[in-house]
Amino acid sequence: MNKKVLMVLTLVLAFTTPVMNGNMALAGNPDNAKGARKFSIEELQYRTFRYFWEQADSVSGLIPDRAPTKSFSSIAATGFGLTSYIVGVQSNYITREQAVARVLKTLNFLAKLPQSADQTGTAGYKGFYYHFLDMRSGLRYKDVELSSVDTGLLMAGILSCLSFFDMNNESETAIRKLSEYLYRRVEWDWMITKSGKMSMGWDPRNGFSDATWDGYNEAMVMLIMAIGSPTHPINASAWETWCKTYKWEKFQGQEMVNFGPLFGHQYSQMYIDFKGIQDPYMKGKGIDYFENSRRATIAQQAYCRENPGKWEGYSDKTWGLTACDGPGHFETLRKGKKVVFEGYNARGVAADYIVDDGTLAPTAAGGSIPFVPGICIPALQNMYIVYGNKLYGTYGFKDSFNPSYREGLENNLGWFDVNYLGIDQGPIVIQIENNKTALVWHTMRKNPYIVQGLKLAGFTGGWIDAK
Repeated sequence: MNKKVLMVLTLVLAFTTPVMNGNMALAGNPDNAKGARKFSIEELQYRTFRYFWEQADSVSGLIPDRAPTKSFSSIAATGFGLTSYIVGVQSNYITREQAVARVLKTLNFLAKLPQSADQTGTAGYKGFYYHFLDMRSGLRYKDVELSSVDTGLLMAGILSCLSFFDMNNESETAIRKLSEYLYRRVEWDWMITKSGKMSMGWDPRNGFSDATWDGYNEAMVMLIMAIGSPTHPINASAWETWCKTYKWEKFQGQEMVNFGPLFGHQYSQMYIDFKGIQDPYMKGKGIDYFENSRRATIAQQAYCRENPGKWEGYSDKTWGLTACDGPGHFETLRKGKKVVFEGYNARGVAADYIVDDGTLAPTAAGGSIPFVPGICIPALQNMYIVYGNKLYGTYGFKDSFNPSYREGLENNLGWFDVNYLGIDQGPIVIQIENNKTALVWHTMRKNPYIVQGLKLAGFTGGWIDAK
């Protein structure tokens, strides 16, 4: 059989026959709004993986910010996509050869994109990339900023490929060389402000953003990579500076470093295994960052069970506040009180942060599965059963829903997003795998730049002491 024909046939079979070593077949959407079919975490992971595999641009390999609505590419979602391909290999969704081909296409495209200080005709500068890129050309989308954290998440995905594709053949050697090139050329030190903190971004018209990355949030993995860079490192003291802005308080009975939206507890821990390792700050508190995220997840479930806003649908099995889409900017009266529903927003709750308009996102529970599987998996199952195909479709869970928003809607279940978002799909597929096999965590333990960054930042204990 012709090799190209065989490859096409393999791809077709990969998405039409049972996978997961024959234990799971992809079925249709739930039979009705009440989700008559049994929930399967394996099927959820497979469907979510397909978002990255099927929605990647055929030429650039870039991942869209959202689908099915036509959109630009998110560089953070592209990083999550690169990592999802190694999950696909581990889970037998695709072959290693298929993953290699997709990763090579994406890395080659990223490496060839123009970098300059020009306002147009470029994809980035100083090794950083613009937050959003045109899906096909790869050039800067409108006037978006050069994003430090989104570049960091892209690089996390690239480093996961660097460490996973370790075979001594031409293709995997090329992946490693491209990954090294892309990571090493990022001038992290250029993005550091006089305060010793990293700027959130830069644009050619206004220069550096006044906003800086203060702990604690999703930027942990970015700082670790910046400290561990062999070419453009930032001073290791940046980690101590980062920790000085932590907010250690009790919320919903949990003492922890607070951050409202759950994505801030998830993104870095998709890549770095913080179990059993501590920096000086966490050593002083007697816990590690994994435990901190466990507490944050439990606290959020407790908040939704308590439901101080009296939103529809909230319970100990229907919860999840994080950055996500919403029904739109709309002000109305609800039970005699003024209520403002938001569009895309960083929803979340903490001791110093309450942003809650009744909009829930399945990725909040999905991305926290390794921290507290006993409450996260039942939450996903319950959302699947209660809301069925209004919430669950081709690529798993739609981004978000709001049972309290009924304006102009004919159904009595509320508002449901039509889109899947790449940065919310990534935590689901990656964290399900970390919970099952610790694949990404173990892969990144082998990465010399992650290890170096952690050691320089002062992390000790557990697996890091064995390096």
